[in-house]
Amino acid sequence: MKSFALRNSMALWGVGATLFIAALPGTAFAEQVIELKLAHYLPTVNGLHSEFMEPWARQLEACSKGKVKVTIYPGGTQLGNPAKLYDSVRAGVVDIAHGLTGVPAGRFERTRIGDLPFLFKSSDSLTRTLWDLYPKYLAQEFPGVKMLALHGPNPAQIHTATKTVKTPDDLKGLRLRSTTPAVKMMFEQLGATPVGLPAGQVYENIQKGVIDGTGFTWDTMVAFKLAEVVKHHLDAKLYGVSMWFAMNKKRYDSLPADVRQCVDKLSGDNLIPKFGPWWDSWDKAGHDLVVKEGHEIVTLNDEQRAEWAKRLEPMVNQYLNDLEKKGITNAREIYAKMKEKSAQYDK
Repeated sequence: MKSFALRNSMALWGVGATLFIAALPGTAFAEQVIELKLAHYLPTVNGLHSEFMEPWARQLEACSKGKVKVTIYPGGTQLGNPAKLYDSVRAGVVDIAHGLTGVPAGRFERTRIGDLPFLFKSSDSLTRTLWDLYPKYLAQEFPGVKMLALHGPNPAQIHTATKTVKTPDDLKGLRLRSTTPAVKMMFEQLGATPVGLPAGQVYENIQKGVIDGTGFTWDTMVAFKLAEVVKHHLDAKLYGVSMWFAMNKKRYDSLPADVRQCVDKLSGDNLIPKFGPWWDSWDKAGHDLVVKEGHEIVTLNDEQRAEWAKRLEPMVNQYLNDLEKKGITNAREIYAKMKEKSAQYDK
């Protein structure tokens, strides 16, 4: 009996000691680190990775005081497929993702109204407008996620290899790389032939003469070395594209309160104002390069932009008609709100 009591006493002491040790910091029983996967479609040299998502991940780790570890899966990895990013974050295959609203096509149609031409003059205006409209008009397109940011680059310019473009008529007959349905319709309305190509294939196809030019932001002059093959630029602030940055909603809700506070601190209203300055700095590098190399740059003033926009009114009307036929009955209301907000932010 004494032997049994002794063994029982020792067992209870062992349990107590284990619980005591588990409470000590730095032990094998300390609180497990929360592992988060962040996936996107970009190369690591891209500014959105190096200046936005990589620092964002490390700031989240620091804010959580080591409770969180974020592993990033960029473009080129199995989790970085742009066509699968939203489904992956919604299903919890990854915890956080950054993607394009235009990939795959046919989704996020309300948000992509912002792709229509001459709506915005800056990344800041586009980004703030999307974020303002998100709760009432756009959130229904993004089920299953906690939206951390909606944003977009500065509006695209027209870059051509050999031809100067000053007026809408100058686009007639040109083969131009296009992206979204709105851009395709716009080029067709102006007499150009849109050609769908991945961004990474534009350089080669311009060099070989397969296409005459492209709609792109200034940063691509450096990022894709396009300054080597395009020598004429129309600074028109023609059209934008939109991007999303989101976290799986169930994963967000499962985080400890202090970690959720860290995510909130680094996202939403606190993150939105940063995109404009980021895109301005990336575009400046591309613009400075073509200036240095003596390329031709034609810049449209507000009156000229209005003339271009008037030529595109039938195309915009048709685009909105098509959305209404798809069941987006408030498409024109969303478009009007975007125009209203852009006028406010682009003053």
